[in-house]
Amino acid sequence: METREIGRLGRHVSAVGLGCWQLGADWGNVDEGDALAVLHGAADAGVTFFDTADVYGDGRSERLVGQFRKERADDGIFVATKMGRRLEQVPENYVAANFDAWNDRSRKNLGVDTLDLVQLHCPPSSVYSADAVYDALDSLVERGRVGAYGVSVETCEEALTALARPHVATVQIILNAFRHKPLEQVLPAAVSVGAGIIVRVPLASGLLSGKYTADTTFGADDHRNFNRKGEAFDVGETFSGVPFDVGLEAVERLRGVLPAGQTLAQFALRWILDQPGVSVVIPGARNPKQAKDNTVAAGLPPLDAKAADTVREVYDELIRPLIHDRW
Repeated sequence: METREIGRLGRHVSAVGLGCWQLGADWGNVDEGDALAVLHGAADAGVTFFDTADVYGDGRSERLVGQFRKERADDGIFVATKMGRRLEQVPENYVAANFDAWNDRSRKNLGVDTLDLVQLHCPPSSVYSADAVYDALDSLVERGRVGAYGVSVETCEEALTALARPHVATVQIILNAFRHKPLEQVLPAAVSVGAGIIVRVPLASGLLSGKYTADTTFGADDHRNFNRKGEAFDVGETFSGVPFDVGLEAVERLRGVLPAGQTLAQFALRWILDQPGVSVVIPGARNPKQAKDNTVAAGLPPLDAKAADTVREVYDELIRPLIHDRW
């Protein structure tokens, strides 16, 4: 497994990580045994970076990750979690007392005294520019409650605001073959200050796996059913904000440049890893095979010019007019 250094964290992490939202909720049911098997399967394939949040399954994902890390105590596992979405999403709730309470809960769930990395979980935009917020985050570090902090964002503007702060170690953002805007300013800004870029939703909620058709249906407890119009949270988190039918058309065009022996998911992950400034990409997985198959992308050669040009052309023609200015 390739590793990449995050300067502001002062450590290397696996280029392909594991996103653990699926192990908590909103993707259909995954039982505990299957969830732990996914975590171990990813670690067996060289994954050292695991991303979770306190609200995934109301703490279920954190607890499973904490149990898994105890079982892999000698493997250098790094866990990033998130906080901030346990209360109404208003700036007034992003205060030191709440940070301490959320931090206490996550440390208990994960079974540690110090969290490796805690990220603000897509808060209201004004939170990213509030001095008091960063003072409270700095206090968490100073008191040994967290090793470092970062932010998870919806928009490029939010990312750039956060990157201007000297102690923001990482920015987590949506970037994939259907979401190109972060390439313009966010990734170069992160490189310039030594901050890490954690790429989430890399397969556009599975669209870029190439496994879906117009007839595919999703369960009532799956966000790909209940959040298609942003009914529960930002619509950009579901299929990257791309209409399902447009995504299917784009996928069919990408198949035309898929190298022999690669899955479309591996191709899509490799495209992300080819972008300068990306530290780690965090696809989810529902079984150990998916987790292991995703790690193959780290060992593939960069996309050739024709493939890279096709990704850009498909984006420009089908997707850019619909979503580029939104996030």
